[in-house]
Amino acid sequence: MVEIELDGQKVEVAEGCMVMHAAEKAGTYIPHFCYHKKLSIAANCRMCLVDVEKAPKPMPACATPVTQGMVVRTKSDKAIKAQKSVMEFLLINHPLDCPICDQGGECQLQDLAVGYGGSSSRYEEEKRVVLHKDVGPLISMEEMSRCIHCTRCVRFGQEVAGVMELGMIHRGEHSEITTVSGDTVDSELSGNMIDICPVGALTSKPFRYSARSWELSRRRSVSPHDSTGANLIVQVKNHKVMRVVPFENEAVNECWIADRDRFSYEALNGEDRLTQPMLKQGGVWKEVDWQTALEYVANGLKNIRHDHGAEAIGALVSPHSTVEELYLAGALVRGLGSDNIDYRLRNAEFSAPEGIRWLGTSIASLSTLQSVLVVGSNLRKDHPLFAQRIRQAARHGCQVIALDSVERDWAIPVKHLLKHAASQWMQALGGIAAAVAQEKGVAGPAGSFVIDDAATAVARSLMAGERKAVLLGNAAAHHAQAAQLLALANWIGEHTGATVGYLTEAANTVGAQFVGAHPVKGGLNAAQMLSGGLKAVLLLNNEPVHDSSAGARATDALSGAEMVVTLSPFKANMEFSDVLLPIAPFTETSGSFINAEGRLQSFHAVVRPLGDTRPAWKVLRVLANMLEIPGFDFETSQDVLVRATNAAPGAFSQIDATQLSNAVTGGVTASVSGAVGEPVVASIYQLDGLVRRSPSLQLTADARMAREEVAA
Repeated sequence: MVEIELDGQKVEVAEGCMVMHAAEKAGTYIPHFCYHKKLSIAANCRMCLVDVEKAPKPMPACATPVTQGMVVRTKSDKAIKAQKSVMEFLLINHPLDCPICDQGGECQLQDLAVGYGGSSSRYEEEKRVVLHKDVGPLISMEEMSRCIHCTRCVRFGQEVAGVMELGMIHRGEHSEITTVSGDTVDSELSGNMIDICPVGALTSKPFRYSARSWELSRRRSVSPHDSTGANLIVQVKNHKVMRVVPFENEAVNECWIADRDRFSYEALNGEDRLTQPMLKQGGVWKEVDWQTALEYVANGLKNIRHDHGAEAIGALVSPHSTVEELYLAGALVRGLGSDNIDYRLRNAEFSAPEGIRWLGTSIASLSTLQSVLVVGSNLRKDHPLFAQRIRQAARHGCQVIALDSVERDWAIPVKHLLKHAASQWMQALGGIAAAVAQEKGVAGPAGSFVIDDAATAVARSLMAGERKAVLLGNAAAHHAQAAQLLALANWIGEHTGATVGYLTEAANTVGAQFVGAHPVKGGLNAAQMLSGGLKAVLLLNNEPVHDSSAGARATDALSGAEMVVTLSPFKANMEFSDVLLPIAPFTETSGSFINAEGRLQSFHAVVRPLGDTRPAWKVLRVLANMLEIPGFDFETSQDVLVRATNAAPGAFSQIDATQLSNAVTGGVTASVSGAVGEPVVASIYQLDGLVRRSPSLQLTADARMAREEVAA
């Protein structure tokens, strides 16, 4: 540790830190533009010049290492004069367009110009003009004349997103940030460039010219998409969601969010929203009131139970629904006497797990891994923020190993790639396990597995170091041999010291397991329900054609039911549904998600429900009351959460860790017989109904590529 004096205050920091880090620890603000705590140091804006004793000239705080006994003054006349001179240079060519700038009100340059800028400029030359660029549907680069060349966006692409899509060309006053070849910015994390831009050069194209920052109310929420559970700030004007930005949580999403977290809000205000209950009568959809719709559903369920038995009723529920919604859906179905409920819509194998399958470690620990084996995951697209953490680990030497059926661009250096068809994953993973056994001189897992050079190299990588993990992706979870893949992963983890876990597909996959949103007493699983045979089907927040492994076959299976009830924020499943009940999306209801690491995060509604939309937990409660099912006397979603978690009110943060387990009954057995096809996995912007209905996300390169693959 090194002790320095900063503005008369003694500060102790680690050797190798910069003056800026010492100032942050001391709570002293030093003006800056190019410095960002998550990016490398560039020292090119010079706004953070400070007065260092014995130094002949002011020094940049972000790039000046501390030394023992150093004396730094951030507010001396010398420092202030230097900072004002830098500000004068920065404003020489900056356009005077604050009144029309989208960044107005949240612009670092604007804020610092108040304290360090002059009342007039000494320069009379014409200001330079930089031509605008079209870099895609998400980021606007219409006013690049505002750019001050801090290069935050360039460094973000290189270091966090892993793709250098922006760069600086030319020199001096001709310098400009561009994509060089005129390409679009296609990173799945690209929206973060908007946040870190300190001026109005990079702005949000969907949000552009729609509101001023001071007009917006800011309310916290949690992302309903992948299993990170990214913390959000939802910005609202006139009861309408206008923008979504990250809320910093170092343990979960740091200060970043994925583009689908940021831009999926467009669907909330789209034309496809369902705002009134609807009944199909004579093949024609008609809007009705809630009482009529719920009575129709309740009477239909009663009649079907009477005529065909409770086992003819089932529910397919989405793992993007809240803990409260999933708990009540299960309680409703079981209250009717059925155990036919499942959230595993894309799975091909449905063995009963011993515990709740989860990440197996903390999200934050992914940043410090020394080796990691990822099985069956398009990591960068399926889990952008997990990929970002593993990318940081790779920058510090982590050996990344991939087992998949195709070679994918993760924007991460991959040490070993094992490319095998899904039907060969058992053999490939078994080969790694056998190689570990050979290296350690122990008995290998059951089964005959071939050891090749690749398996041996992977085994040695996993045995090196202390912090390592085996992570099973969405394709491994949906695999026809999922349980045996997990058993092999557990064997490898046990003998290498690696943690083993699932990346988990959706925002509430762990929560769905926690509340038992799957058969527990021999009920039908999702695949069986989607094969036909049910007389009444409840579809909670999902579209089986898009969200299940059945795909288009789901239409035929569900068309044969006597009554299909869709609870959705959108006009969905209209070709085979009989009733549409408008339920609130995550912005219009309170609820909770449990992310991949088992962290329970609750949130409140940020806007009032649109039209006659109602929170799904209320709809399920009223429906259960009409069916005279006991135990549905909840007044708030918190009451439901208390019942679902058996916790004291307000005591929610982490579910009981003893329930989290990736154990497999019986361990590794002989290879499962039968044909094994490629697992069904959603592409990045087809994961759920919100992202599917976001116009801007559907214009991205990722969305276009997914559509082309489906068409092919």
